[in-house]
Amino acid sequence: MAYNGFAIDEYHDADEVVRELEDLIKQPIRRLKKEALDKYLEYFETKCKKSKEMITEAKEYIPSGVQHNLAFNFPFPLAFDKAEGAKLIDIDGNEYIDFLQAGGPTVLGSNPEKIRNKVIELLNTTGPVTGLFHEYELKLAKLVAKNYPSVDMFRMLGSGTEADMGAIRIARLATKKKNIVKMGGAYHGWSDQLSYGCRIPGVGRLESHGIPKQCFKYTQEAFPGDIKAMKRVLRRNKFRGGTAAVIIEPIGPESGTRPLPYDYNRQVRELCDKYGALLIFDEVVTGFRMGPSGAQGYFGVTPDLTIFGKVIAGGYPSAGGIGGKKEYMAYLAGGIGGKKTKKAHVGGTMAANPLSSAAGYYTIKEMEETNAAEIAGRAGDRLTKGLQKLIKKYDLPFVAYNQGSVCHLETVGTMLFSIKKSDFICIWRLIKKMKEIHRRKDVMVEMGAAYMAEGIVTLAGSRLYTSAACTDEIIDEALRRFEKVFKNIEGVK
Repeated sequence: MAYNGFAIDEYHDADEVVRELEDLIKQPIRRLKKEALDKYLEYFETKCKKSKEMITEAKEYIPSGVQHNLAFNFPFPLAFDKAEGAKLIDIDGNEYIDFLQAGGPTVLGSNPEKIRNKVIELLNTTGPVTGLFHEYELKLAKLVAKNYPSVDMFRMLGSGTEADMGAIRIARLATKKKNIVKMGGAYHGWSDQLSYGCRIPGVGRLESHGIPKQCFKYTQEAFPGDIKAMKRVLRRNKFRGGTAAVIIEPIGPESGTRPLPYDYNRQVRELCDKYGALLIFDEVVTGFRMGPSGAQGYFGVTPDLTIFGKVIAGGYPSAGGIGGKKEYMAYLAGGIGGKKTKKAHVGGTMAANPLSSAAGYYTIKEMEETNAAEIAGRAGDRLTKGLQKLIKKYDLPFVAYNQGSVCHLETVGTMLFSIKKSDFICIWRLIKKMKEIHRRKDVMVEMGAAYMAEGIVTLAGSRLYTSAACTDEIIDEALRRFEKVFKNIEGVK
């Protein structure tokens, strides 16, 4: 499939990518040479003094010094005070190429002037929030429905976490069934019942601290990409309260960290139809980033409910929402009364505020008019192909691949491990595997620090989001910086 307005030109061979990733975690870790790591850490001490000072003070008032996991970088988080396009500048004046893009929402690039001006205009009139209806709620909902054939109605919420929670309640009301099946390793927010099997397939509730195990009574996971595993869970649930919904990230768990075969989504759709479960696509990352109709448009698969986030508010707060057919969305009707006596309990004082609705509306309009998703995807292809050449040049076991503008650079494969039932039976094996996962995570953050010291901001050193602001020149400069890091890997001469 050619781009045709989507971010993906040619879908990767998922089986081949998974084989390469599995080979990576079987090999010894290739980390930075000690002298190189010491030099990179020196960068933070000498060039980022204001950031260190601010974070040191912040730790007295904020747990770990930051409010968001994305900001927690090794050896200490940096403070930024300017973002524009594909560039970030920290409070010490250091400039970086931005492949974090706020975790994915800014497909146009950071802080685009046209959107900013519209937001300022709204602030000068309505202000950010009134608690009452505003025309941009309608404009945004109509725009989402126009682009997504699966969406008749759209309700905006405060975050993707809230949208996932609401969608599950809708599914249980609509099907009168209990169980929720997710793809192992996927992230669907941090609500109690979905904080299960996160990041590492098979981990279950092992890393879900602070949550009573009873919260997971009706939550199961199926190994990603394994349609037989999904079928087994659904078949078993027939005798245990039925399956209300299957919720998946359509490009694979953790934004495609473990990529899926092209036909997988279609096969899950067929299983949901067979077992009477709703299919929920979590398109928090892929919505509009993958193309005007998201991943579902690219794969040609129609979910019953779609979770939106990230770009839905154009990088502004309150980025979350649920879209779907009228028969399901009726369970989210506001007010008192209505045709349905039972409603899914959702809320949020700041949800669908005028500021976020307007920002989302104008951002999506601009993306449509400029073909931003495809441009960002082309940048992702250029970056990935360049990384693959560097990996080959330096004979490294690393793996680079992308799903359009969502790019992956795996150097240790931290999240490519999986926990099997046999690991729980043999406890020492489980302990050994978890130790290896955490050991590799430590090396992954060291790589992230090296990239940062070379002026490249990534997500945890393993994921990169390209934007429409990434020119060929910016990508080529980034590749030169990545090469500097690769030259400093153990075993490279």
